[in-house]
Amino acid sequence: MKEIGIYIHIPYCKKKCHYCDFISFSGKEETQNKYIEAILKEISECTYTGFNIGTIYIGGGTPSIIDPAYITKIIAKIREKFIVSQNAEITIEVNPGTVDREKLLEYKKSGINRLSIGLQSTDNAILKQIGRIHTYEQFKETYDTARELGFDNINVDFMIALPEEDEWSIAIQISEIINLKPEHISCYSLILEEGTELKRLVDEGAVTLPSDEEERKMYWKMKELLEENGYEHYEISNFSLPGHRSRHNMDCWTQKEYLGFGTAAHSYFNGKRFSSPKTIEEYIVDYNKKEIEEEQTSESMKKEYIMLGLRKIEGVSISEFERKFQINPLFYFRFEISKLVDEELIEIDLDNIKLTKKGLDVANIVWEEFV
Repeated sequence: MKEIGIYIHIPYCKKKCHYCDFISFSGKEETQNKYIEAILKEISECTYTGFNIGTIYIGGGTPSIIDPAYITKIIAKIREKFIVSQNAEITIEVNPGTVDREKLLEYKKSGINRLSIGLQSTDNAILKQIGRIHTYEQFKETYDTARELGFDNINVDFMIALPEEDEWSIAIQISEIINLKPEHISCYSLILEEGTELKRLVDEGAVTLPSDEEERKMYWKMKELLEENGYEHYEISNFSLPGHRSRHNMDCWTQKEYLGFGTAAHSYFNGKRFSSPKTIEEYIVDYNKKEIEEEQTSESMKKEYIMLGLRKIEGVSISEFERKFQINPLFYFRFEISKLVDEELIEIDLDNIKLTKKGLDVANIVWEEFV
């Protein structure tokens, strides 16, 4: 029986971070009970069957802001409705300042075995500037408490190219995180999104961001330090100790299916990509309404498989592509691959098509060849 993943979206936040353009809302606490009831109903009424659940990922928003009893109910409902694999990876995103020992203990009892803690920076001045609601000290308290309670698979979210940062400040910050020895570190470069508070501040000249060249120096310094300390760089933005890659994300990058529940949650099933209503109020009223975003063709599946696979440092397996699609990618994409090889953006390494060092710096340009 095939395995798929489940994603649960919890859209509530205490306060929206200045850089965030995700579907999340503050000041709507009064809707939480009805919202969770709608998620439970959507799971119960799901008509898709014939698979096991290999991963569950509870993201947001800030899932740790709601009553942990809600999280327990959601996981119990998933187990009631579907067959959850014994070794399933079950992750919840938590933010310091919204989680305490009691919440973490309930997560543990509910079966959650992986935490993703949002840090973003170890510099309190930067945290304040980007609108985070916590300090580095609060993060360490959350991290230490999780360890005391037995969580042995923890991811730390970290950002680079934030205001006032440079290559050496990043080296200091990433070294502090390495000293804590989390199993996984996700490192994202800031993307300045339209409509965000940070974009407004930058446009007004109130905040200055590092240049693209400085951002690249930060990236390579961070990569160097992490690899020197035993972390495997396995995807453009992700590093892990051996045996601790994010299974949920790896499944997405290898085009495995998943079902999403909750506001704006995306699903990929039976060759279709679809999503739920984008506001809490709409979702509560009509949680089963889905917007079909794409019905994939054979060609679009092949292109997507290449684009997603090139996110992985090991790249796309030629033999796996051939097994899945009954055609060699070196033949099917011969013109695109030849052009990118000539430009030294990708390389063929035995059974793999992968980004070069130069390609890692301009990955978006590479992906555009397969759109």
